[in-house]
Parts: sequence; C-alpha cells; structure tokens
Amino acid sequence: MYDDASFYTFIPPTAAPQDERQTTPKHKRRQSLLQQPNEDSQANDRTLDAIGEISAPPPQNEGPPEPTLTRRAQSYTDFHHAAKAVLSRDISPKKYKEPKSYGDIKDDLEFADWYGDLENDLLDASHKEYTDYQRQLDLYSSHLDSLLSDTTSTLDLLTTLSDSFRSVEAQTTSFQKQCEGLTLEQKRLTQLADGITQNLKYYSFLEPVTRRLNAPGAGNLVRSEEFSSLLARLDECLEYMAAHVCINLSASEISTDQSQPKHREASTYRSRYRQLMTRALTLIRVNFVNGLRDISSDVTKRIADRQLNDTTMSALLYAKFRVGASELKEVAQEIRKRTVRAPGAEPGAEPEYLGLMNELYTSYSVTRARLVLPLIRKKIGDIAVAPSTSKELVPFARNSIGYMREMCSYEYDLWREWFEGEDGLYDFLESVCEPLYDELRPRIIHESEILKLCELCTLLQTRYMHDQEDDEPLAANELDFSVLIQPALEDAQTRLVFRTQAILRDEIERYKPKPDVLDYPACNRKVSLSGTKSQRPATSGRKASNAEPTTPMPKTPMIVEGGDSGDGQWGFDTQAAFQGWYPTLKKAIWLLSRIYRLVNSTVFDDLAHQIVHQTTLSLHHASALISTSRTPADAHLFLIKHLLILKQQIVAFDIEYVVTPDINIDFSGVTNTFHELRDRGGLFDPRNLWKRMGGNLLPKVVENMLDAKVELDGRLRGVITDFTSAFAERIMAPVDDSAVAQKKGFDPLKAVTQVKVIAEKEIPMLRGKLDEYIDDRRTKETLVSAVQDLVVQRYESFYEAQMREKA
Repeated sequence: MYDDASFYTFIPPTAAPQDERQTTPKHKRRQSLLQQPNEDSQANDRTLDAIGEISAPPPQNEGPPEPTLTRRAQSYTDFHHAAKAVLSRDISPKKYKEPKSYGDIKDDLEFADWYGDLENDLLDASHKEYTDYQRQLDLYSSHLDSLLSDTTSTLDLLTTLSDSFRSVEAQTTSFQKQCEGLTLEQKRLTQLADGITQNLKYYSFLEPVTRRLNAPGAGNLVRSEEFSSLLARLDECLEYMAAHVCINLSASEISTDQSQPKHREASTYRSRYRQLMTRALTLIRVNFVNGLRDISSDVTKRIADRQLNDTTMSALLYAKFRVGASELKEVAQEIRKRTVRAPGAEPGAEPEYLGLMNELYTSYSVTRARLVLPLIRKKIGDIAVAPSTSKELVPFARNSIGYMREMCSYEYDLWREWFEGEDGLYDFLESVCEPLYDELRPRIIHESEILKLCELCTLLQTRYMHDQEDDEPLAANELDFSVLIQPALEDAQTRLVFRTQAILRDEIERYKPKPDVLDYPACNRKVSLSGTKSQRPATSGRKASNAEPTTPMPKTPMIVEGGDSGDGQWGFDTQAAFQGWYPTLKKAIWLLSRIYRLVNSTVFDDLAHQIVHQTTLSLHHASALISTSRTPADAHLFLIKHLLILKQQIVAFDIEYVVTPDINIDFSGVTNTFHELRDRGGLFDPRNLWKRMGGNLLPKVVENMLDAKVELDGRLRGVITDFTSAFAERIMAPVDDSAVAQKKGFDPLKAVTQVKVIAEKEIPMLRGKLDEYIDDRRTKETLVSAVQDLVVQRYESFYEAQMREKA
C-alpha cells in the first residue's frame, strides 16, 4: 500500500505556519549551566533572558519536526494521522505552571525551589532538540512497523486476489469457450436459416408467378418493365432447379452428396417453371403477332382508302412499320435470348423455344410479303413488257435485278429494326425475290444462244456476287445480295453447261467433215497466201522457210465470234489466226474461252476434259480420213499441228489435270454368260454356275481415267513417233533387216549408196512438208533432228551387224 519512497521523502510538518518558521529564528542549543562563567552580571542578564524565554507560552499543538527531504510522500495523509496518534499517545499534555517571579520569592526555600525549577527548565530546553529527534525516530519506527504490517496484510490480500484472479480466469476461459461454441452454433443456424430462405425463394416464387401469368389480361404485362424481370427470375429458377434436380438417387445418396445437393421436388418444379416460361413466351408471341396485325391492317386500310401511287405507297409501307418496331423488337428479343441449345442436349438437337422465334419470323415475313409482293410483281411485269427488255435476256436481268436489289436493301434495313440478327432474314428475302425468279428462270431455260448466257453469267458474277477471296469481307450490317442472286446464277450456269454439252455433242463429237475441210495442205496454202497479202508487203528477200509465221498463235484464251473484226480484243486478225484450223478445234477453243471462269471450277475442269478428249478423237478421225485421200505424212503433220495448237491453248485455262477416275460396273460378262447358258440349255444347272463363277459371271469394275492432258501428250508423242519412223524407214529401206535377209549376195556399200541417194531426196521433201503445215522454225528443226537421230541410230545398228558378220 505504501511506496518505498514514502519513508525517505516525507516528515510531517510542525504545527507552526510556514511564515512563522521563516520569521522566528531557530532554537540554538545553549551551553550548560555548569559551563557558564560565574560573573554575576552576566548570569543575571542571561537568567533574565532565559526566564523571559521560558515565560513565553508553549504552542498548543506541536507537530512533528520539519521534513529532511524535499520530495513529498505519496502516503501523506495516512502518515500524518499516524504521527498525530503517536504524539497524542506518547506525549501527555502537561499543565503549564506559571513560574514565580523573582520578586515573589520570600525565603531561601522558595528560592531553592524556584532555582531548581529554573534549572530543570533550562535543562529541558537544552535537550529539546534531542527529545524531538528521539520522538521523530520513535515515530519513524512506529511508521515502519505500520508499513510492515500493512505490507504483510497487503501481500496476503494480493495472494488472495491472485488466487481469486486465477479462479476467475479459469471460469472466464470456460465461459469464453462456451460463448465461442454458442457463437459458432448461432452462425451455423443463421447460415442454415439463410440457406433455407435462399432455397425456399425459388420454390415460393411458383405460386405468385402462376397466378400472374394465368390471370385474365396477362397479355397486357408483356410490354411492361416488370415483365423482363419476371422472365429473368424464371430463368434463375430454371437454372437452380436444373442444378438441383434429383435423378434416381436414394435418400442416403441425397444426404451424403453435399458438393451438389439434390432436391426431391426439383424435377417437378422444373417442369412447372418450364411450362410457365413457355406460357410467358407464348404471351410475347401473341402480343407480337397482334401488334404486327394491327400495323398491317392500318396500312392496308390506308392503301385501300386512298389511291396512292407507287412512291407514296412505298413510303407508307416503310414509315408506318418503323413506328412500333423498337418496342416490339425488345419484346421479341426476350424469346431470341432463350433460343439456345440446352446444356447436355444431343448434337443436332433443335434449341428450345426456337419454334416460337420462327413463328415470329414467319408472321413478319407473311405480313410483309402480303404488302410488298403485289408491288414487286407489278414492277417486274412492267419491266418484262418494256420494249427494251421484253425479248432480250441480259437487259431484262439487269433492270429487274437492280430493282430487286433496291427492294431487298429496304427490307433488310427494316428487318434490322424489328429483329436482332439475321436468322430467317434471307429466307424472307428469297420469298420476296420469288417474282424475279419466276420471270427470269423461264427466260434462262428458253435461251439457246450461248453468248447471251455467258453475258448473263458475267453480269451476275461481276456486279452482284461477292468474291470471298479477292474482295473485302462484308460489314456486319450489310446486305449480302449474292446469297439472293445465287439461284439465278446457278440457273444460268446450269443452262450454260447444258448448251456447252449440246454443242460439244453436236458440233465436235458428231461432226461430219466435208471434203473441202479435209483438203490439206491446200488449206494451209490458202492461209499463207491470205496472210502474205493482207499482213506484210513483199519487200523481204528471205526465203519462205525462214520467214516468221504469218498468223502467230495467241498465247491467251481466245473468243471466236462470227462478227469479230480484224482489230479484235486480242490485237491481231482473229479470222486469219484461225484460218487453217480444223472446225472442231476452233469450236473447242471457242467453248473453253466462253465458259472459262463463268462456271464452277470443278464443273469447268470436267467440261474441259470432255472437250479436249472429244476434240482429240475428232482430230484423229480427220487424220485418218486425210490419210486415205492424201499421204500418211500429210495425215501425221495435220494431227501434229492441231495437237500442238490444242496443247498450247489449253495451258491458259488453268485446267486441273488430277481427275478422279470414272468408275463403272460392267455387267456385260454376266449377261453374255446367261445368254450362253440359256442357248446351251444349262441355265438352271448349279454346276455350270460354279464353273462360270471365276470367269465372266461376276461384274467387272472399270475405271476410265479422264485426264485429257495425259491423253493429249500420249497421242502427240505417238503421232510424232509414227511420223519420224515413217521417214526414217523410207530412208533406211535399203539396209533394213528385211532387205538384208531377202537379197542374196547383199552388197553393203551399194546399199549405203542407195541410202544416201534416198536421204538426199527425202530430206528436202520432209522440209517442204513441214513448211506446208508448221510455221514455227524451232518445231520444224526439232522434227527434222528427230528423223536424223532415228536414221543415225538405225545406221549404227546396221553397221554393227555387218561388223559382227565379218568377224
């Protein structure tokens, strides 16, 4: 209870005030009376002074001496009371005895008493400081004893308090643990209650939404703001039920599967929520159809009441439909957002609620078609009977397709104001283009001129079709008109392919040449004379064999028309260029140049192979006819010239020569076997069938490769070989194996001389023949070199054989 500094820092103050202590001088110890001098005068004076001092009244309340240290005790009040108690207990108050005065002394006895009292007072006065200090020490001792007693009692109290604190701490810890447990339990119960509330709200929402959607006038909620939130809430409920649906699970499995808790009634509520969602979206469909019907009825009534022209009618058709489009678009968007395939659905399954969205598309398409198609049919009919387009295919297609493109652009913009996305858009636009298809398709089918069909395909491809490889991609909100014009282009291409095949069949495959067409080399001489007269003056002194070709062969696809002039698009006289060509070759190049890039590449490759194949066969047939009326060399050179022209021309058409084989099944062996067995009378004999099983009874798989380039190269190599071999055989006839074997007494030197004579005769003839058919000097020299090489090769064989015989 008491600080250690209290013992050193505090001494109780005296009862005298501070001001009196400062003004009154301190008491000084006087010398003992025994030590004082015996001078009478001094003794008398000092005695009087001492008597005066003693005669002063003592203080009534004398306190403890002044403190020796300046620091103040923290237990001032307790120590002050203790000091007063000690002083009051140890120092009993003495009655003050009034001293006798010197004048009152009457005899020696009284003087002795007076002197004894005075001496005692002086002694007491001289010992007062020691007495006060002793009492102070007694006071300190008593105070220290009190401090020790208080400290002991305080330590006992602290020990008791410590024990009590430990007990309270143990109880507090136990209480804290109990509170924590209760807190955790409260938190668990709170979470459980919140979870129950959270789960319960998905179930409790069923009854109010059922009443709202089945109430009379529920359709009026469709365009309200709360209807969207109602649908969103239904989506949340459906998603929740799908996540907690219980499928063939027992009660123990449901309770143990805590990662994905399942609810027994989730499947039932899910089916009911789906019915409500269907009901809500059906209300949207009904509201959308009614709004569309009201707009259509209003427009139809205005058109019927007023005799409007086409411009005013078109403005009314589009302006009226734009008024309520934004509101109905938001309503329709609620269905479109839910036309997605459900999670876990089978591949190819139709998204849920897609049928409702298609009904909106169909309703809009039917309504718009009812209003727009009469205008379109009337306009297409006017274009069809116009003088400039009534009989011409291409002008009619240009005007009618341009009008339809404008109408489709208007309908495309209006559709984007009614719906989000392009689902169902192009189906609707195709129905709008039906009048164009109905009028254009018969004209394409009845068109027999291939030039007009080619012009129509060129028009459609260059102006309306979008090339995904070369052109930039379309913008997100841009009409792709190529999708709508694709049927017309396919019709034109189909008709073009059909006419090409007909021309191929009639004018190439079944071509019957006239005698004047096969008059070779006279036809070549006519070409040379006409080319010399028309294209260059006779100022050159060079020989004809070294002259440049009078009709250079074009290296690009050429279009041959009946009205082509000399200054055609190719920069040379096309009539002169094609003079001397066999008609089937001219027609083949004409067909390839016409259909090039106008039909699908695969179709073009197939047609090109057929054309090249049939042209090659036609040239071989003409070569065979020429060989009967002219020499074999004329036939060979005719075929070489035309095959070289054909090979050179088809290079420019980028024909893909990797062609899949044409696989057919040949049943001729089966039919022949059955006919044979029937004639022999063993048709129903199983032994005959088993004998024939390994032979011709089974059908054969026949692969016809249609690689025209390979065929053309093979035929060209074959005819060149035949041509060079024929000349080499005539030159080396005197020394060939048959001549050596037939003649007896064969003279090699004479035979070699004959070979030399024949060579000197045949080589100028060979060059003359080549000059009549081939204009290219390098080609002629190549053929002459081939004949020379073959002659040298056969002569070396003859020489080696003669050397072996001599050896």
